[in-house]
Amino acid sequence: MKLSMPAAVATLLFAGAVHAAPFAYVPNEKSGTISVIDTATDAVVREIRAGEKPRGLALSPDGKTLYVSDAPKRGLAAVDVESGKASLIELGESPEGVSSSPDGKWIVVAIEKTNSATFIDTKTGKKVFSVKVQGENPEHAVFSPDSKLVVTSAEEGHQIDIIDVASRKQIGQVDVGDRPRGLGFLPDGSRLYVGCELANKVYVVDMGTRKVVAQIATGVYTNGITVSPDGKRVFASNGKDGTVSVIDTATNQVIATVEVGKRPWNMAITPDGSKLYVANGRSGSVSVIDTTSNTKLVDIPVGEMPWGVAIH
Repeated sequence: MKLSMPAAVATLLFAGAVHAAPFAYVPNEKSGTISVIDTATDAVVREIRAGEKPRGLALSPDGKTLYVSDAPKRGLAAVDVESGKASLIELGESPEGVSSSPDGKWIVVAIEKTNSATFIDTKTGKKVFSVKVQGENPEHAVFSPDSKLVVTSAEEGHQIDIIDVASRKQIGQVDVGDRPRGLGFLPDGSRLYVGCELANKVYVVDMGTRKVVAQIATGVYTNGITVSPDGKRVFASNGKDGTVSVIDTATNQVIATVEVGKRPWNMAITPDGSKLYVANGRSGSVSVIDTTSNTKLVDIPVGEMPWGVAIH
């Protein structure tokens, strides 16, 4: 990608300003890169090499390390954000979605082929244990806000599986719609929102009772889920429609639909909740949505087949 002069200057200054403002990190699975977007200017300021097929992405809580799944290498790349240098955490398995625990202790990786979730200690950078789940082909694995639970979505099934981190075992499951994918907790952990692709719905799970309490019709091929920092809105990407549905969590109703690029996938929101960044897999772009007006601000060209976004 040819950078404009302001973007090129920003690239040179990036290392010294790595903690100055939120940056959005976008894994481009076909390009083998991570595009770094300055959320203040919505310009790509850097490209980081990241294995053969980077997909799942999580940042350490301090923002210093990117953890990126790389299925061809059967491992997880740990990338130093400032230097861009990467080391491979060998898993011996084919990884997909990645999540970091809010308490900073763990990275969890969804492993589709072995129907499991693998846990890496952030201090040692080594695999510690794996938990087998009942659902087939878990694509995403996310921590609850208190870091005590991990939930995985069974891409080839119709359920979510619940893992207790302390006991290192599955403790429950909840049936949802066909082909569950994106997952998002409310900040207090009371509810989980699940994007179910073939159901064209978002299922709402009460985590206290472990029961579905609402089904929200969204768009066609509902996929990624992102929750606003205040918990008042949930955003669901609709792959076939090229849209994002905005859900009011007080009513569990869709209050707006925003057009984005082709095949919107996974997303992330800025810490202040003002802007949502949507990876458009088939457009090679990231759409930026103003969450106050629920309008698209800009499409940012990135690499080929962007899979998701992480922001810090």
